[in-house]
Amino acid sequence: MLPEPVRDLALLLARLLVGVVLAVHGWDKLVDQGVQGTAGFLGSLGVPAPEVAAVAVSVVELLGGLLLVLGAATTLVSVLVLVDMAGAFWLVHRGNGVLVDGGGWELVGVVAAAALALLGAGPGRASLDHLVGARRSRPRR
Repeated sequence: MLPEPVRDLALLLARLLVGVVLAVHGWDKLVDQGVQGTAGFLGSLGVPAPEVAAVAVSVVELLGGLLLVLGAATTLVSVLVLVDMAGAFWLVHRGNGVLVDGGGWELVGVVAAAALALLGAGPGRASLDHLVGARRSRPRR
């Protein structure tokens, strides 16, 4: 096991990297492509209720990514990201091999692995989750 300060730094860096990647992808789906563009793409793949799916994945990725950067609601966000990545794997990437340049699942797999790791390890002490938890556990006077 790593010393706690090193563990916290590793968790912070993991949250920052994955959070930024998710937020950028969510922004792209929500703003750059737009909900209709994202829904059109998902619909062309046979994703059920593509408009609902477009909003859901965009919000999970954008808001979830920002929350991971802050270390807020880490457990909930990690679960939502796992569901998002499972859907992306199953509905979009599974038949395209591993490599992302061929439409494969490597990015989806790495993001899911990071979400699993955060789910198991928690956000670390450099997080809003820790700050809120520490305040709750202090005795009141």
